[in-house]
Parts: sequence; structure tokens; C-alpha cells
Amino acid sequence: MESSRDVPRDGVADGNVIPLRRPPAGAPFTAPEPLWREMLGDQLRSERQVRGERIADVAGRAGVAPQYLSELERGRKDPSSEVLSAVAGALGLSVAQLTGRVGQRLARVTAARSRLSGPVCLAA
Repeated sequence: MESSRDVPRDGVADGNVIPLRRPPAGAPFTAPEPLWREMLGDQLRSERQVRGERIADVAGRAGVAPQYLSELERGRKDPSSEVLSAVAGALGLSVAQLTGRVGQRLARVTAARSRLSGPVCLAA
């Protein structure tokens, strides 16, 4: 078993502790892939700002607390499917449209990282 010295810990605002794994010795450092909730939060904030709306306005229409919507936008919380549907609707989007945009954003980030990390061999 690894000691706490071997596995650094990164506290998260909601009290969860996520162990961080160290790459094997000599392996090149690659930044971890962004979390879905972080990419979703970025997209929610972007959609709201493009519309020129305040958090309180969107939260009110979605039926959630402004503080909770703020935590979603900062990638601190994973929304339930019901909350995701309500927030997407409050922004004038379907869940499919919102998640599609998040998927496209995630694909762009992942593609950019793979171009920077060197050659990749895909087996058939």
C-alpha cells in the first residue's frame, strides 16, 4: 500500500479527496484530461454570458439556487440529469445541444493535447 507521501492528495471544495497518481519514472509528463464537469461548467458559463444574463436570472428560470449554478459553472458539482435538463432549458437549449457542445469542446482539447504529446500508433 502506498503511503500518503507517495500519493499527493488534492482536496476538492465539496470535501472529496482525489488521489493523484504519479507517472512511472522516466515517463513524459502529460497534463490530465479535463473533467466532464469542468468542461460542462465552462460551456454553461459561456452560454449564459453570450446571452448577457446573470447567474440569478438563469438559476431562477431553472429552479436552482444561484450558488448551485455558480458551483456548476466552476466545475465543482456534477448535476443530476434533471438539473442538467432544467439549466439547459433555462438557457434555451436541449440537453442534446448542450452536451453536444461540451463534447465538441472536449474533443478539441483532447485533439490539441494529442498533437503535442507525440506520435500515436493505433492498432486495428
